[in-house]
Amino acid sequence: MSEFAIFTDTTLCTGCEACVAACKKEYQLGDDRPWRRGSAVDDLSGTRLTTIVRRPGGRHVRRHCRHCNYATCIAVCLVGAMRKTPEGAVVYDKSRCMGCRYCMMACPFGVPRYEWNQAAPGIRKCTMCYDRIRAGRQPACTEACPEHATLFGPRDEMLALARRRLDAEPKKYVQKIWGEKEIGGTLVFYISDIPLDFLGWKPNLPETPYPTLTQAALNKVPGTIVAMGGAMTGIYWLIGRRIQLQALRAAKEKNKLDGGESKTDEEKP
Repeated sequence: MSEFAIFTDTTLCTGCEACVAACKKEYQLGDDRPWRRGSAVDDLSGTRLTTIVRRPGGRHVRRHCRHCNYATCIAVCLVGAMRKTPEGAVVYDKSRCMGCRYCMMACPFGVPRYEWNQAAPGIRKCTMCYDRIRAGRQPACTEACPEHATLFGPRDEMLALARRRLDAEPKKYVQKIWGEKEIGGTLVFYISDIPLDFLGWKPNLPETPYPTLTQAALNKVPGTIVAMGGAMTGIYWLIGRRIQLQALRAAKEKNKLDGGESKTDEEKP
């Protein structure tokens, strides 16, 4: 099955927030609330799964989950609450979540948000409207965009469209597709006339997926644990044996002393 992607051309975005409104309506998110004390009300949160970042010069850039091909949030989740779907979307199962928030710490783009204001909190993030995709529809956000600044379709087709636009107007765009290759590639990618490092697309992001970078070290963990367990068991046995021998020697010495004292008493007239 072909994976789907969301392609955003930031030069076409007017900042109207039709995508934000459509997402809110789809998931009944209600009024905006900061996701934590001190954060901006229009930042990503449990009530705003996509948002518009406003930059100098009248630039507007949409921000939401990148749905990484090799998602770090999935790699660090201990209970399988995050998973990759056949269509490509990274989705979250609250019933499995134990609230460790490792996914928040691991995400290279700082996307997942915790529902601090809920009695039974969980993680909230864009799911690429997975239920709509399974029903043969596109996400609410891309459907609502009046300028077609954000589009939805098979990943290879969206990448081809992005390359055509870069080739057609090389002076208009930075000659880069953000999300094509970084950390193994993402299913949400951008072309733009300004650098997008403020979205987490840092210049030093490797092409190798983060889970792969840590795999070599993690593969050694089971063997290391077994070896350490064996060594500690051996040390425990040696120390226990030493204590046991010392106790035996002490008991023998005590018996000798007790025996000597008894003999002396018997020899008394």
